[in-house]
Amino acid sequence: MVEDKDKKNVYILAIESSCDDTSAAVMRGDTVLSNVTAGQSVHEQYGGVVPELASRAHEQNIVPVVDAALKKAGIEKEQLSAVAFTRGPGLMGSLLVGVSFAKGLAASLGIPMVEVNHLQGHILAHFIKEDGVEHHAPEFPFLCLMVSGGNSQIVKVSGYNEMEIIGQTIDDAAGEAIDKCAKIMGLGYPGGPIIDRLAREGNPQAYSFSKPHIQGFDYSFSGLKTSFLYTLRKFVAEDENYVEKHINDLAASFERAVVEVLMDKLYKASKALKIKRIALSGGVSANTALRNAYADYAKRYGWDIFIPKFGFTTDNAAMIGLVGYHKYLKGDFCSMDKPVFTRTAI
Repeated sequence: MVEDKDKKNVYILAIESSCDDTSAAVMRGDTVLSNVTAGQSVHEQYGGVVPELASRAHEQNIVPVVDAALKKAGIEKEQLSAVAFTRGPGLMGSLLVGVSFAKGLAASLGIPMVEVNHLQGHILAHFIKEDGVEHHAPEFPFLCLMVSGGNSQIVKVSGYNEMEIIGQTIDDAAGEAIDKCAKIMGLGYPGGPIIDRLAREGNPQAYSFSKPHIQGFDYSFSGLKTSFLYTLRKFVAEDENYVEKHINDLAASFERAVVEVLMDKLYKASKALKIKRIALSGGVSANTALRNAYADYAKRYGWDIFIPKFGFTTDNAAMIGLVGYHKYLKGDFCSMDKPVFTRTAI
């Protein structure tokens, strides 16, 4: 355990490399001093992340990104208290680059390593502080809707290390479904931001798609995606230019369907558990329609809502550093022989 008087001198270097973003951050306690991320545009031409290309790009980016994070934070590597890293879930090759670098740096400096679950990082991103910026974080317990390209979960958060999955997708994640439907319409990658932009100019009531009927608080998006595909096939068979002519309405209607599924289960979970502190996290939390629906539900049902700063919603190392800091305070360190993992719950 770390004494209160020593907490202000805890510096954590965090590394995130679970998918196609190479990110490094330096935390002083729970305050971020730097958060540097290098993206990978190489995947755009393939319509999705290519694992082998991603791992190679991480190898090129990891050293300059870490160096930039340390310089921006204004500290030397010898001042670091620990190295936190994403151990999983994610792409095997991508994770191995970040984990291997973390192990080598920690060993060379003689400091402990802290493993972090990527999904916990997204959930606890609400607690990242910035110097000179007003901070608004939820009190425990709260519910968090975690929506990203690979995960859709409702999580009850009772503490920094106390989390329980209340509901989760049984097939596609919400972000994955949006990306796939964008690909069906011949749009670029990633599809989420493109769908969001097009939907702002469309009519969300123009089309109706079949929605899943799953018991409890779990999600399913594969049926919705299939309904969207069959609808397009029907109209394209009559007019090969149909998608191009109605792209905005199609985007808006599919986006509405996804958001309604997400919010319906979140509302039911809130009502059943009698929790009105509701947080939103993950890359899909940047979606305009989801944020609007989230605010609307808050007004209707008296929710106290929380959304991280935009820069902390996508994959970033600051969220890994925040989790790493709280694990460091408890002396929860990681041995050198821990392997990465590609799939797991929180």
